[in-house]
Amino acid sequence: MAKIGIYGSSFDPITYVHLWTASTVAHRCKLDRVIFLPSSSRRKDKKIYTEDYHRWNMVQMAIQDNEKFIADDYEMKQDPWKITTYETLNYFKEKYPNDEIYFIMGADLLVDIGEGKWGNAETLIRENKFIIMARDGIDMLKAISKSPILRNNDNGNTFHLIDKGLAMEISSSYIREEFALGGEPRYLLPESCYNYCITNSLYQKERK
Repeated sequence: MAKIGIYGSSFDPITYVHLWTASTVAHRCKLDRVIFLPSSSRRKDKKIYTEDYHRWNMVQMAIQDNEKFIADDYEMKQDPWKITTYETLNYFKEKYPNDEIYFIMGADLLVDIGEGKWGNAETLIRENKFIIMARDGIDMLKAISKSPILRNNDNGNTFHLIDKGLAMEISSSYIREEFALGGEPRYLLPESCYNYCITNSLYQKERK
């Protein structure tokens, strides 16, 4: 039985922080594989700046040298108004029936689920396992204990909390801003992805 982490994000663009996070989580949680799952650009709840095929191409370029990393475009192919993380995890559990599936996310998303802001929140927690990464200002244990959805559906193995040394400040939005303002984000993302952004004029605004 393999242990697989599902790492969903817009990856707009994918950065070294994404790769470092996935590698660190895989190492600490003894994951055999991490699946990078880019969001659909058609989602109504998240602003995505780049077409799906550009982000998909960059994810594939970024992970090609790590045998533990694979990419899946499942969510890009779905109607975003008909699918939630619950359906996504069911898809992966059916795809890998003999393996153990974990959803990787930040503590801020844990809080949102605990407040019932996600579709099928209670069933999502009851039927799945999660690797939760710390976020500044969020007490993960307190977030679980104060939410009936989280605490009443935790069987003791539901949440794997990572609260040490997993916070870096460079974000995709920072890189987008650097490109747009004529900055130089070259060493914040893989060289192949940096060159792809330049070649395809991604994130760059016309400047007078």
